[in-house]
Amino acid sequence: MKTFTAYVEWDPETQLYVGIVPGVPGAHTQGATLDELHHNLKEVLELCLAEYQGATEDLPRFVGLQQIEVSV
Repeated sequence: MKTFTAYVEWDPETQLYVGIVPGVPGAHTQGATLDELHHNLKEVLELCLAEYQGATEDLPRFVGLQQIEVSV
């Protein structure tokens, strides 16, 4: 069992939650609810990892988020 971190945001244009698992090519999806998004992320992550040729230990590891303030 391995745990991955997903980046989740709300898209006001589509009215959907969007999730991305950084470092796993193709591991992104959307859902109308957070529960649906979680289910969809788990499913797509399992599919992506089944196709991945390397060792999961070689995938990039999520470290954290930083907020950057800029003047616009």
